Amino acid sequence: MMYEIVSTVKRDYIIDLARQGKRVDGRALDQYREISVEKNFVEPAQGSALVKLGNTQVLVGVKLERVEPFPDEPSSGVLIVNAELLPLASPTFEPGPPDENAIELARVVDRGIRESKAIDLEKLGIKPGEEVWAVFVDIHVLDHDGNLIDASALGAIAALWSMKPPDVEDWKLPEFPISKKPVAVTIAKINERLMVDPCLDEENVMEARVTITTTEDGSICAMQKGGVGCFTPEELEAAYELARAKAEELRKFIG
Repeated sequence: MMYEIVSTVKRDYIIDLARQGKRVDGRALDQYREISVEKNFVEPAQGSALVKLGNTQVLVGVKLERVEPFPDEPSSGVLIVNAELLPLASPTFEPGPPDENAIELARVVDRGIRESKAIDLEKLGIKPGEEVWAVFVDIHVLDHDGNLIDASALGAIAALWSMKPPDVEDWKLPEFPISKKPVAVTIAKINERLMVDPCLDEENVMEARVTITTTEDGSICAMQKGGVGCFTPEELEAAYELARAKAEELRKFIG
């Protein structure tokens, strides 16, 4: 009962702050928490990045493996994104197979990379119809304090840009075929206010969220809505402008 009372008080407090254009941690509505990205964090990995977004911490590793191609794309490489929500990262995470939250996280990150054409998968063929390179992107959430999508997407693209080609004879390329830097920006809606990078307390009370992934020229390559609330067309337009501007700031951390 005490937990429910405290939770209700906190909810009302955060919602009332939003009405005033304020946030629970003192940030401006369009301000991210402190960000750091450490590439090549795991030396044996072909690509990796540790992302800290406030108290949220995500480690992303990337590796290449030979696999059979999909029948409808016999000469194209394969992209596979997986997300693991480690129980030590949050009391709400449980061991076992990926739940809907882990699946959504992996899909949003995957969509941003895939739809932006960041990786030229056509260059990752080995023997058409028999063997291609698969790019595995593994996301490990170490500490959860909100906005896992932005942290994971930033870590994934930073890890991909740090990729070291495999030391094998059939690797024909001088470097890993990546050319774009898609960046995801998540905007939460609380009490009719839009705010970027929601912390966990804000996620717990938000009406809805939308993640907009853009490339360097501002083009949208992926969108994902969450929560039970909705956005008006005007709010979505404002959310896009926020996402485009904030993506430019985040992109500098990719290198």
